[in-house]
Amino acid sequence: MFGVNAGAAFAVVVGIAVFGVATVGGWVWFALGGAAVAGTGAYALGSLGRGGATPVRLALAGAAVTALLGGLTTALTLLDRNSFTVYRFWSVGALTSVDAATIGAVLPLLAAGGVLAAVSARTLDALAFGDDLARSLGQRVAAGRVTAAVAVVLLTGTAVALAGPIAFVGLTAPHMARAVTGPVHRWLLPYAAVLAAAVLLAADVLGRVVARPQELQAGIVTAIAGAPLFIALVRRRTPAQL
Repeated sequence: MFGVNAGAAFAVVVGIAVFGVATVGGWVWFALGGAAVAGTGAYALGSLGRGGATPVRLALAGAAVTALLGGLTTALTLLDRNSFTVYRFWSVGALTSVDAATIGAVLPLLAAGGVLAAVSARTLDALAFGDDLARSLGQRVAAGRVTAAVAVVLLTGTAVALAGPIAFVGLTAPHMARAVTGPVHRWLLPYAAVLAAAVLLAADVLGRVVARPQELQAGIVTAIAGAPLFIALVRRRTPAQL
């Protein structure tokens, strides 16, 4: 979302094509850098003009950044055969290449991202009412935004490096959690994390069952099932509810 996934994916392709990186442990640093640059660029683009960064502007800016980086990623993989060979399997999104050793190597990054997300929960609640009210409630708006952004970069970049740019999980799981917890982030964030993991695991199991003896990658299952679900959520809710 907001181009973060696309930035991480493009940076990984650069790591493969330009620097010859061939392991998840190496990809993760490229993914984190790409996620940070893309997220910052989308936020800066969405903040231009009067009114600052609104949800609609950020969504449009994220879509523009995603389209740009997606085109660059495609161009790079077509120009480099080795990059295309590695990227075409990774980009589908699957859990088959993730093992305990790999998770252990990136666990500190995931833990740091989780802690920062939890710390930013109260600030996110205040920011939902606008910057002025958040400041009047004693929140440091700029620091809160930076904390939340770093959490997004750490969690998203690491996840993309591990399993590929799996679509729609990060879009649908928060809305599912919001239906249970309401908008309060101290409950919304942990519920969304658990639901996202459950959705991804269910997609992985479903892909193994429906395509036996072959396997349908989890990224394909989430795209097929997630697109109509997200469309239904958008149609049933107002922009304020989203």
